[in-house]
Amino acid sequence: MRGLSLALFLRDRLLFIFMALLIILLSFSMLLLERERYPGLVELGTVYYFMVLALFFLGVWLAVDYVRQRAYFKQLIDAINRSEELKATSIIKTTVTQEQKLVSKMLEEQNRAYLNELGKYRRQQELHNHFVLQWVHHMKTPVSVVDLLAQEALQKPASTQEEQRLLALSLQEETDRMTRGLEMMLYTARLDKFEIDLHVKQTALHALARNVVNAHKKLCIRHSIFPRIDGEAWVETDEKWMTFVLNQFVSNAIKYSKSKAGAKKIIFTMEAFGNAGGKLTVSDEGMGIASHELPRIFDPFFTGENGRTTGESTGMGLYLAKQVCSRLGHELSVTSVLGESTAMTIVFQPRGIHILGSQEEEGI
Repeated sequence: MRGLSLALFLRDRLLFIFMALLIILLSFSMLLLERERYPGLVELGTVYYFMVLALFFLGVWLAVDYVRQRAYFKQLIDAINRSEELKATSIIKTTVTQEQKLVSKMLEEQNRAYLNELGKYRRQQELHNHFVLQWVHHMKTPVSVVDLLAQEALQKPASTQEEQRLLALSLQEETDRMTRGLEMMLYTARLDKFEIDLHVKQTALHALARNVVNAHKKLCIRHSIFPRIDGEAWVETDEKWMTFVLNQFVSNAIKYSKSKAGAKKIIFTMEAFGNAGGKLTVSDEGMGIASHELPRIFDPFFTGENGRTTGESTGMGLYLAKQVCSRLGHELSVTSVLGESTAMTIVFQPRGIHILGSQEEEGI
């Protein structure tokens, strides 16, 4: 270790040593020339004494400088030998020159940035793995219900037409749950490569809302929920991703409204701003959300009291909706009154869609 660090030290100063020796040699030559020009002025012993003394001071300076920086070189070589460890750069502590301090600072910053990126990746992997496990658990329920309904149908071949209709409705509801679960899994996987599956264009929000309502009309009829669309707006967004977001809103509205007695409403309220901007609010008359839970509803896997009560929530729907809106440059917010209503609001800024390009350039 010592020989290697000394070799590195000397090799790094070869130019300086060469210049020092050149200056000493030139001085020695000048003294010899002066002695030849003025015999007796400079004794030969004095010339040799100067030569030895200059070489001595050069050697002393190199020795002192090496001792001063030896610890730095040892730490540097130790860090190189342990470069596979995440915190190898933290070994380098003894810096002497300003250049070494700057290099050490740069290594610390690079190591911190690397650890941050690694932490983000691990967090994403943990979220993904947790969601997969939770998704599999939730898919087992509708599969079990479908199997149970099928067994009951086989045991009662002479069922009435009304019983067959109810059985068909139950089967359809369970298959819809599986379809929504599969759709959520698919969009979760696509979110990592969001820009690949993106097509932004001017979209009619009222037409989009109508399509989403039609997709849920059977559940709405079954649970006495009446959708209403107020206003029109044209905005710049991705139709497929925004359909996914609205599906999450309507699914949650149905999920948390169906247990309340009587007729309920889901109201789509739209407002156009101009320049492809606008606002969409989806409000329901469901269970509402407690005020202390509102700051957390966009966190992954957060279900809250309502989710634990119904037992159908994965805690990923609103998280994905928030991620999609953020990447599209739309602002998503929520207001709610516990036991009365919940309103999800998306603001489509005219400049919002250009955020995606800046995010790609920054590597977000």
